[in-house]
Amino acid sequence: MATKKITITVPEEIVEAARGLTDNVSGFAAEALAARVRHELLGRDLQQYQEEYGAFTDEERAAADALLCGTSESGELPRAEAA
Repeated sequence: MATKKITITVPEEIVEAARGLTDNVSGFAAEALAARVRHELLGRDLQQYQEEYGAFTDEERAAADALLCGTSESGELPRAEAA
């Protein structure tokens, strides 16, 4: 993927915290920005879907939460399937 150098202004505390977590602050920031972009785009897609097909039901939300959290709808962790 091609890269582009930009300049951003970040609070000092955030920079210091990032430096404590990684030697590659630029890569760390790029990953955070990419995650935010994915989040915003997904939000737009979900909003567009609901505008076209209607709001998600409580059951649909519970099923999505279960998938995202790795639990069943009863709140239990899924069991490994026997091979």
